[in-house]
Amino acid sequence: MAERRMEGVRLLEKGNQSQAEIARTLGVSEAAVCVWAKKLREHGKGSLKLNKASGRPSGLSTKDKATLLAKMKAGAIAAGFETERWTQARVQKMIAKEFGVHYHQNYISRLLHDLGWSVQQPETRAMERDEELIRAWLSKDWNRIKKSAAARRRSDFRR
Repeated sequence: MAERRMEGVRLLEKGNQSQAEIARTLGVSEAAVCVWAKKLREHGKGSLKLNKASGRPSGLSTKDKATLLAKMKAGAIAAGFETERWTQARVQKMIAKEFGVHYHQNYISRLLHDLGWSVQQPETRAMERDEELIRAWLSKDWNRIKKSAAARRRSDFRR
């Protein structure tokens, strides 16, 4: 639509076509061309350029976001939580406590993404896990199990 509007402005400035002809040429309503002509006359060409909707202003300033980022980098324990794991709920609580701004929990992921953070899944491994024992089992027992299973598969199917 922005391209058609700018083409309409070019045709209006040329002045050799009526608004109805311009509307037919561009496939828009005469009312749209009339609005373009009025804006062009009253406010100039710049008023017809596409303006992105700015949306609601952020509750956190750029300085607040930098402070938030620094606090998050310091760790969740330093922020008063029991573990180092940051969750959306924890970030939401910290923002409310530190800055007095209340964001919906679903918005927190977008805010964190804008700050360069991404969702991470912690590795779930038993604390009792013995890496040396696992390596030994893989090299000795697993190969034996794999070979015997392959031999069984070969012997199971006969003609």
